[in-house]
Amino acid sequence: MTARNFAVVTGGSTGIGAEICRQMLERGYEVISLARRKPAQSHARLHAVEVDLMDRSATERAAADIAARFISHIVHNAGIIRPALLPDVELEDLQALMQLHLGAALTLVQAALPAMKRNRFGRVVLMSSRGALGLETRSAYSATKAGMIGMARTWALELAPDGITVNVVAPGPISDTEMFRSVVAKDSEREKALAAAIPVKRLGRSDDVARAVIFFCDRANGFVTGQTLYVCGGASVGTLVI
Repeated sequence: MTARNFAVVTGGSTGIGAEICRQMLERGYEVISLARRKPAQSHARLHAVEVDLMDRSATERAAADIAARFISHIVHNAGIIRPALLPDVELEDLQALMQLHLGAALTLVQAALPAMKRNRFGRVVLMSSRGALGLETRSAYSATKAGMIGMARTWALELAPDGITVNVVAPGPISDTEMFRSVVAKDSEREKALAAAIPVKRLGRSDDVARAVIFFCDRANGFVTGQTLYVCGGASVGTLVI
């Protein structure tokens, strides 16, 4: 690529984040993975910063560090579930997910924004979820994932004049992730029933989601902003029980 693309991918060590990093590297990006662990994959253009994004101070330090370079792309993929039925929801869980899904995104984008504005170019992609539409046991998760959609739409309006787009990818059930396996056992009857309930009759894969992210990140796609793309096999059209 002739233009310089330097991307930050949160949660880049496993699952969807690792696949996003792989596909970006394949396309010539320089990539910084912000995650609690180092990525298993190695590449000359892949840089790892180990940080717990639920720690506000640690996130601010990491953001200040990356702001020293021109970051052209931010993909905020890191996330957790913490499922609970309403009577058992803990306020601490809501606060933790607010920091991870919303607060970390705000801190990272604010840090990168001055350089993006100077260069009149930027791509921000937030990873929401089909769960933003509502799902049992997901009070804290669905609330914060829905918040990401509202936040992205607001940022899209504010940043469009500066050549910065802000979009959202909202995956459905993605089988090759730790998050999915934390609630659904591999080859279980529950997994089979879930796949059968999805209109395309299969679970998603990390590469399905990463391709959507790559679309929003493309420099040529500057006329697409404030949008949410559900990568869910049609599950967002109807009802789905996980």
